[in-house]
Amino acid sequence: MIANKKEFSLGLVLFIGFWGVFVVLMSPVFAGSNLLDYMDNLYNSISKNSAYYIPGAQERVRAYQGREITFAVAAKDQQQAARTAKNFEMIGARVEQEGTTLQVSGDMGRLLVAILEDADRMYHNDGTAIAARYGIHERLVVYDWWNALKTGQDDLNRQHKFAEAKVFYDAMTRGVEPAYNYYEIEAEPIRNKAGTVVLSLAGYVFYTLWFGFAILFMFEGWGIKLEH
Repeated sequence: MIANKKEFSLGLVLFIGFWGVFVVLMSPVFAGSNLLDYMDNLYNSISKNSAYYIPGAQERVRAYQGREITFAVAAKDQQQAARTAKNFEMIGARVEQEGTTLQVSGDMGRLLVAILEDADRMYHNDGTAIAARYGIHERLVVYDWWNALKTGQDDLNRQHKFAEAKVFYDAMTRGVEPAYNYYEIEAEPIRNKAGTVVLSLAGYVFYTLWFGFAILFMFEGWGIKLEH
């Protein structure tokens, strides 16, 4: 039994309208994408623009140029071990391989500068230059660098070379990781999309309230109310 037909009807109209708008929002009417994909791409572009830490990381690793270092890299399989060994040799390291473990030696600053140069190319979506240099897909190269820094950092900690391990961690998290994660996304300053960002946040609040009031009016129209 509907206690208040007018209130229930208003809630029902809002409820139907909510799902009608939802169908439109999930259609590819926003530059060929649905709204969720469009907004996801927009916020990824904005966050990429604020995640460019590579120049600072490059500056810090240059302080270690001329310092010899030896560390172990643990590859996931023989294929990754072979790729990583070859890539390290290409940037001037000496590598000894035993199974899936590499012993890498060389100028710490020189090696990290080279790795961060690849990360910088990746960040700027110049993957073709990386692929051309190493002869394999750019994502594989940068992923292997990430694994080398991660497992190399672990080995340096075991050697109690904590300062060097911290530099490896810094190069990994502020250089290689963002470059890999944001590859093929175009960076966009938030000021260029400020209107869209404000509109999206306001729209989110409005759309949430829309659904909430639809449910509220329908339940109250039924005679269901919350009382203290």
